[in-house]
Amino acid sequence: MSRDHRWRTLAAYDRHREKVREPVAEQPSEEHRPESSSLPDDVWEKFVEDSERDIRASAPKEPSARARMVTERLRAMDEAQARAAAGGKRRTGGKRRTAPPARPDGWRASPPLRVLERPASRRRRIWSVAGIVVAVALAVVVVNPSAALSWLPGSLGEDETPAAADATPLAPETGRPGAAPSDAPAGTPTRAKPYAGSPAARWEAGADAIRPPAAKAVGGVPADRIRAALNGTKEFLVAANLDPAVLKGERPVKALDLVDPAEKEYLADLRDALREPTEKNDPVWTFTRFDPAEVELAGEVRVRGRMTVEPVKGTAGRAVIKADYTFVYPMARAGGGDDEVSRAVVRRTVEVEAVDPARFQAAEGHIWITDVNGEISNDDCRDGDGVIRPQFFADRHRSSEPSGPRRDPYDRSRSLDGAADCGVVTRT
Repeated sequence: MSRDHRWRTLAAYDRHREKVREPVAEQPSEEHRPESSSLPDDVWEKFVEDSERDIRASAPKEPSARARMVTERLRAMDEAQARAAAGGKRRTGGKRRTAPPARPDGWRASPPLRVLERPASRRRRIWSVAGIVVAVALAVVVVNPSAALSWLPGSLGEDETPAAADATPLAPETGRPGAAPSDAPAGTPTRAKPYAGSPAARWEAGADAIRPPAAKAVGGVPADRIRAALNGTKEFLVAANLDPAVLKGERPVKALDLVDPAEKEYLADLRDALREPTEKNDPVWTFTRFDPAEVELAGEVRVRGRMTVEPVKGTAGRAVIKADYTFVYPMARAGGGDDEVSRAVVRRTVEVEAVDPARFQAAEGHIWITDVNGEISNDDCRDGDGVIRPQFFADRHRSSEPSGPRRDPYDRSRSLDGAADCGVVTRT
């Protein structure tokens, strides 16, 4: 075969190959054969056989019944494992208000500002933990026997992890974090080690963890007024979330006395909630309270957060203090007979307005609260009982199967805005 003839034969073969790249419904026929008679019959037949074999090999095949059954079973197992690893229910609720309360003539004579009211701004989010206990317990025993033994009292339950004993305290928070904390000591919480397994092991404890920033003039408000509002905001947070009497369900007298008396409707709303809690008006939206007949504090309260000052746009002589803090409470069953500890995680945001006394009237020794928001993790997901009820191991066993989106209560990188609902926390 001459070189020229060989070239023409391969060119015809290539032209036909370009045609059969497109999908075809029927097998190649003699009509598709190139007009050129220079292609030998045995080459053409070999080409047709190869094309048919390639088409059959590339055609999609429907999976067998057994393959479909195995795939479905694996998918169901993955979903069950994910539910067991995360835990329980979540509840959120909220209120917002746009109209200010009645006040004397000339009292903060400025454009309307956001103030709380019964139908709207004290949003409460409550996230509870409930899991498939048997599956989780078996998994812990198989994967990490030491963690399982930490549930037991005495030396068998002691956590010898160096990170738990030598946790370096975190530096104060100066801005919104970029992600949830990933570092936490190993182990299961007990009365001796209430923060085992929690990022709060490295957090500061009590009122000292709430540090107002240095006061300076902002938005036309003098530095001394900013300082008074910052200190008042800290006092309110401490009185509402750290006072031992309030944590035991007693009346938060000091916190109520700090609120400006001119916020009559807001104060009446809070007093109604304390006197007779309802689903729409529950005091835990503002105050951290537990039932002393059920639980008791098993360690110091860990706190982390920040406080900032911003001018109020569009109005000279007004600034707003924004406080965002997370409180972690290690709780045990009342009576001391049980070594199990269950942590409740409560995040609060409070906004307090500071004003220039030369422009606006203000009550000395009080704060003007413009917004309160919150999120409670590891509760029984019920509104209207007036207290937080942490869920223990047995409670999770009796609870329903977890559902809803998952949240990390230690993730301070996210805001608290969102719809009211009940969902799942990934850890406490």
